[in-house]
Amino acid sequence: MELTRRSLSIATLSATALAFAKIAPANASVEELNHDSFAALERLFADVPNTKVIAADAKGILIFPRIVSAAIGVGGQSGDGTLIVNKHVFAHYNFSGGSVGLQLGAQTYSYALFFMTESSLNYLETSSGWSIGSGPSVVALDKSAATSWTAAGASAGDVYAVPFNGTGLMASLSLEGTKITRIHPSS
Repeated sequence: MELTRRSLSIATLSATALAFAKIAPANASVEELNHDSFAALERLFADVPNTKVIAADAKGILIFPRIVSAAIGVGGQSGDGTLIVNKHVFAHYNFSGGSVGLQLGAQTYSYALFFMTESSLNYLETSSGWSIGSGPSVVALDKSAATSWTAAGASAGDVYAVPFNGTGLMASLSLEGTKITRIHPSS
């Protein structure tokens, strides 16, 4: 039997779907999602104390306590999170995306998006789904950049994205191809 490009694609998609299904997070209740989101934010503050300075200047924080990413040629990622405004839960969002390329592995990580301007927060709230890379400018901060943060850096972007708490076998994180959509989880 000849291995065709189509059968290889179907096999790759099937394997990716199976791997993703085995590690994908279960649908959490609103209470669990809120609890996990605040716990993840506290973990970020403990690991990278300067993120408290970013948070103090932010108009809102969208925190995804657990994003699951898996790939076997074709990849996907997904996770639910909580928008916190003035230390209170404002709304819930889903983070999802896909990719194609030479990739293999699985990982989980957390993500915090600090909305530094009212206009960026309004864009999130009024869009029917925000594709990162369109709309407000996003600056990704790795742990070392967030550690050396000063208030003077606040003018560089509308939104600061900070990945943290990563575990797994994939070598890199990418925001490209990612969409954030408002959701209404069950209670």
